[in-house]
Amino acid sequence: MLNIIWISFFAIAFIVALVKLLAFGDTQIFGQLMTAMFSLSKTAFEIALGLTGVLALWLGVMKIGERSGFIQILTTWLSPLFTRLMPEVPKNHPALGAMVMNMSANALGLDNAATPLGIKAMQELQKLNPLKDVASNAQILFLVINTSAVTLFPVTIFTYRAQMGAANPTDVFIPILMATYASTLVGLLTVAMVQKINLFDKVILAYLGGFSAVVFGLLHYFSGLSQTDMLAQSALISHVVLFSLVMLFIAGAVRQKINAYDAFVDGAKEGFSTAIQIIPYLVAMLVAIGVFRASGALDLLAEGLRFIVTSMHLDDQFIDALPTALMKPFSGSGARAMMIDTMQVHGADSFAGRLASIVQGSTETTFYVLAVYFGSVGIKQIRHAAACGLAADFAGIIAAIAIAYWFFG
Repeated sequence: MLNIIWISFFAIAFIVALVKLLAFGDTQIFGQLMTAMFSLSKTAFEIALGLTGVLALWLGVMKIGERSGFIQILTTWLSPLFTRLMPEVPKNHPALGAMVMNMSANALGLDNAATPLGIKAMQELQKLNPLKDVASNAQILFLVINTSAVTLFPVTIFTYRAQMGAANPTDVFIPILMATYASTLVGLLTVAMVQKINLFDKVILAYLGGFSAVVFGLLHYFSGLSQTDMLAQSALISHVVLFSLVMLFIAGAVRQKINAYDAFVDGAKEGFSTAIQIIPYLVAMLVAIGVFRASGALDLLAEGLRFIVTSMHLDDQFIDALPTALMKPFSGSGARAMMIDTMQVHGADSFAGRLASIVQGSTETTFYVLAVYFGSVGIKQIRHAAACGLAADFAGIIAAIAIAYWFFG
């Protein structure tokens, strides 16, 4: 599947570029494709290089958590849920703790912390995988949940909106939370359908009900705050929770008379080797996405959708924010650039500016996560991972559009 997707990016880019050259005399287009290839290969290396320190840091912290026993506590708490969703993962396995930490970091909007923790979880799941180059059911479910993970505190998006002059940068908070919740729910339902997971199990329903209560409780609380208070409190909660967790790990190590420094160094060494391992996968995926975008295929897709919408006499306001939606599954930085461009052109408080912000917070970057997470363990056959991840993305985007019309239309 990943091979077909990768080849398709290049093939479509070549066909579009060839048409531009032969039919429209665009002699610069192939030069732009080559520039994109070199530029994105450099970007991929820089991303991996930038991840090295972050990976070393958080895998070091994780190692302290493992040896101090706190990861085991987290694992025990969620084992009843995960043993039903992922029956092939033994109770209290280290992968469960890593998954909990990853999902927590995603929920807090801490991307730099979430990625190394997700890679750690994928590596632990790989130890249970009997077919080392084929994604297991547990790995696919984890990846799809990760790519559609609920983000409770999208502080980065608030910051960009403030910089772009939004009168109320946090007015998209509740719409983002609703859209990302829809994305996660559809991602889980899609994987459950393919893998025949019984979501009506009483334990699963209880956990999902509890998580839903937390989400809607936060919605209720933050909806009553002013813009300034919402931004300040969401950022404060994210930072306090994460740093407190680090201190709990260290305190646990002291109590258990474990050398926290040695544990951190051992984990950090794993982070360095992992960063090196993902470079080829990142280069492959980001270069393919880069040429697809540089060819103009993405713009053609957006304009084609605009034509269909207008021919059906439907409101086409959402089309102006569509570049962010179309880029989101492929490139996080690309989608972020599209969001900023939309706010620059149409205004941060325009319908398109708000919708682009909601879309940006509704899902993760599916193909980037596929490349990094599966690349870190050498998975080549991804089975239904991409299809289920894209289904969650699509649900998040559709939900974002519907919610934007509800709140701001």
